[in-house]
Amino acid sequence: MEPAILLKMRNIRKTFPGVVALDNVDFTLRAGEIHALMGENGAGKSTLIKVLTGAVDFESGEIYIGDNQQRIVNRSPQEAQKNGISTVYQEVNLCPNLSVAENLFIGMEPKKGGFIDWKTMKKRAKEVLAGLDINIDVSANLENYSIAVQQMVAIARAVNMSAKILILDEPTSSLDDDEVEKLFNLMKKLKAGGTGIIFVTHFLEQVYAVCDRITVLRNGALVGEYEIENLPRLELVAKMLGKSFDDLEAIKRGNIPDVSGENPLIEAKGLGCTGTIKPFDLQIKKGEVIGLTGLLGSGRSELARSLYGADRADCGEIRMKGEKLAVKSPLDAMKCGMGYLPENRKEEGIIADLSVRENIMIALQAKRGVFKLLGRKEQEEFTSEYIKLLQIKTASPETPIKQLSGGNQQKVILARWLLTHPEFLILDEPTRGIDVGTKTEIQKLIAKLADEGMSIMFISSEIEEMLRVCGRMAVLRDRKKVGEISGEELSSENIMKAIAGGAGNAGN
Repeated sequence: MEPAILLKMRNIRKTFPGVVALDNVDFTLRAGEIHALMGENGAGKSTLIKVLTGAVDFESGEIYIGDNQQRIVNRSPQEAQKNGISTVYQEVNLCPNLSVAENLFIGMEPKKGGFIDWKTMKKRAKEVLAGLDINIDVSANLENYSIAVQQMVAIARAVNMSAKILILDEPTSSLDDDEVEKLFNLMKKLKAGGTGIIFVTHFLEQVYAVCDRITVLRNGALVGEYEIENLPRLELVAKMLGKSFDDLEAIKRGNIPDVSGENPLIEAKGLGCTGTIKPFDLQIKKGEVIGLTGLLGSGRSELARSLYGADRADCGEIRMKGEKLAVKSPLDAMKCGMGYLPENRKEEGIIADLSVRENIMIALQAKRGVFKLLGRKEQEEFTSEYIKLLQIKTASPETPIKQLSGGNQQKVILARWLLTHPEFLILDEPTRGIDVGTKTEIQKLIAKLADEGMSIMFISSEIEEMLRVCGRMAVLRDRKKVGEISGEELSSENIMKAIAGGAGNAGN
C-alpha cells in the first residue's frame, strides 16, 4: 500500500527582481519517508523551503497538506507550525541560556494556578526526550550541550508540537561522524513513526545512507524526482551540474606548463581543522594552477581557508620552500607571501564605504605594518597602475567601491592582492556573478600570472572554467580530499566520477 501523501507543492513560481528563483516547481512528500532536496548553489532549495514555511510569498502554484490534501498558504513560520510543518536549521534557533525543558515548552508551558508548573514541565520533557532515545538532564541549560544535542532538542520540540512534516536544513554541517550517526538514528525513529522528513544537504554519502527519495533542482527548475535505488551517485552529480553523459568532452586547454619536476612551493601534511576540513596532504609547485573541485559544501573553501590561516588548523603542518610555517592568522600568511581572494566578495572582500584606492591599498599597508605608512602619492601611483593593468572601470580612484559593478569590484580585490606580489595566490570563485567578458579577462590573467611563476589555487563551481586554466585538480567530497586528477585524465567525466565516489550504482 502506497504511504499517505503529507505534502504536495505544485507549479510553485517565485521571482525576485531580475531572477526566476522557482520556475513552476513540484515537490511531493510522503508519510514515513526521508526525502533529500538536492541542488547546487542557486538551484532554488532555500527558496522552496521558505515558500513552504511562509518565510517568503510566491506568485503562483498550490500547496496541499494532510490526508485530506487541504490547500494552504503559510504566511509565516508560525502559521506553518500550526499546519504541522517545523524546520530545524544548521544554526539552532533556540535559547541557549534556558534549560532543555524550557526550550522544549517555550510558548506551551504547563500552568498551575496561573503559574508555570515546573515539576510537570520537567516530567513531560523527560518523557518527550525518552520517546526519542535522548537521555540528557532537562534541568541543565541548553548551552551546556553540543550542537548535535541542541539539534536533537530542536527536533524533539518539533515533534512535541505535533509536526508531521520536519525540514532539516543542513543539520550535519557542524557535526562529527559519531554525532551524524546519532542524528540519523533519530531521523529513522521519526520516519518509523510516520513523520515525513525533508533533508537538505550537500553530502552525497549521507543522502545514500539515510534517504528514500531525491528531488533535484537546478537554476530554479525541477530536474526530477527519483527513488534512491534508481539514481546512481554519478547520475545525481550529473543532474545537479547539468551535464549530459552523451557529451562529456573536456574543453581544450591552453599550453599548461609541466611542473612535475619542480620542488613544491607549498606543502601541507596532515593539515586539518576539526568540524570544517579533515586532515589532508597537498603539494603546490611554482608556476602551477591547481584547482579544487567538488560539490558545494564539499570542503573546497575550508581547505583554502586552513592554508591561509583564516580557519586555524588544529593538526598537521604547512611548509613553504621546505621551511615550516607558523600560519596562525591571515596576516601571518600574507607576510609569508600568500594572498587570498575570498568566495564572499561583499562580506569578506570589499569594504563598501571605502574608495577604490583604499580597497586596493589595504593589504599592502597591512603587510608593511602601521609604522611604515604609504604616502598618498605612492598610493595613487600604485592604484593608477593596477586600474590600468586590470582595466577596472571606475569614474575615479576615489569612487566608493560600492558604486562599481560586481565584476569591477572583483578586479579591485584582485588588484589588492597582486600589489602584495604574492608567491601563492588563492582565488575562491573569482568569476562568480560577473559578465562573460570580465570572466575571460580574469582567466587569461590567471594563466599569465602562472607563466610568470606565481602559484595559484583556483576554486570554481564551473568545471569547464577550471579545465581551461588548471593543470591539476584536487577532488573533495564530504569535507575530505579524496583524490587528484592531472594530465590526460583531466576531463569533465573523470572529475564527476571522482566527485561521486566512482560509484556505478546507488548503493555503492
